[in-house]
Amino acid sequence: MNFRSDNVFAASPEIMAALVAANQGAATSYGTDPLTKGLEKTFGDLFGSEVAVFPTVTGTAANALSLATLTPAYGAIFCHEEAHIYLEEAGGPEFYTGGAKLMPIRGKHGQMDLAALKEMMHTAGTRSVHWMPPTVVSVTQSTEAGTIYSLDALRAIIDAAKEKGLRVHMDGSRLGNALARLGCSPVDLTSKLGIDALSFGATKNGALGAEAVVLFKPTKEQRERLAYLHKRGGHLVSKMRFVSAQLEAYVKDGHWLQNAARANTMGARLDAGLKKIPGAVLEHPVEANEVFVRLPEPVIKALQADGAGFARWGAIDTTLVRLVCSFATTEKDVDDFLAAAGKRMAEVGGKAA
Repeated sequence: MNFRSDNVFAASPEIMAALVAANQGAATSYGTDPLTKGLEKTFGDLFGSEVAVFPTVTGTAANALSLATLTPAYGAIFCHEEAHIYLEEAGGPEFYTGGAKLMPIRGKHGQMDLAALKEMMHTAGTRSVHWMPPTVVSVTQSTEAGTIYSLDALRAIIDAAKEKGLRVHMDGSRLGNALARLGCSPVDLTSKLGIDALSFGATKNGALGAEAVVLFKPTKEQRERLAYLHKRGGHLVSKMRFVSAQLEAYVKDGHWLQNAARANTMGARLDAGLKKIPGAVLEHPVEANEVFVRLPEPVIKALQADGAGFARWGAIDTTLVRLVCSFATTEKDVDDFLAAAGKRMAEVGGKAA
């Protein structure tokens, strides 16, 4: 019953097989190996665009490097108030950009409110040198609340940003989960919408430890800038073939989408079961692999004593917990948790948190 996160499980067999295959003989270092060089064609075909691909080993680095490529140090980056780049990266984006400011935008269920974004972009863009000029909008897909921006919602945000001359970054830590839910192509969700930079996530969905910065239709200046930032930030891995092998295997034959669909299915199973338990209150619509539910404090403690793993979400005394399913989550994991939750809730009379 481990629902702490989707990065707590082992790598998928396909990823491990790719690493074993890559672990043969010698290869040139620092990203000059054939596997790394081949990523631009692989991702170019995947996203239907000319791309530059820079592998990293953490999502925080992918986000920070993406943003540092798109904005000057005096720029303003708009993101949701619960975005990972705003709350959970220890100032990494500000550090890598040399001081760019993250501007939080309100919005329900992890999604930026379009009107609030437009208002903030307008205000920031009319304050001369007294305000940092708007430079980037960053969206997270799927969101920190486990919800999915529709294509129309994303298009509206991106169009509003482009109208003001801003670039657009997508935190795609769980991009596969979004694609599995929407049923659209990677092209539809990225290059076709006008995304400028993507933090492409793989670790949460079966990789051992691999992410990437993907630039769409990069300029010569952007490629050069990111190359130096990549090295300077410590992510130009000497044996890069082992990172690149994971990324190649991850997208091969739709492996990433199969893993994500499995995780989403388990999330839906958990959602359906919790809705049948009196007193369990779902916080957000469940659209991918994350479930946020409010439970009474005695139930939370009892479930932890039963061996269930999950994270409290928010304030220290919160009764909101996050449950995350992965490609490795089984029906038994979900059903055992639901049985335990139902039993513990009955013990407190089914009273809501």
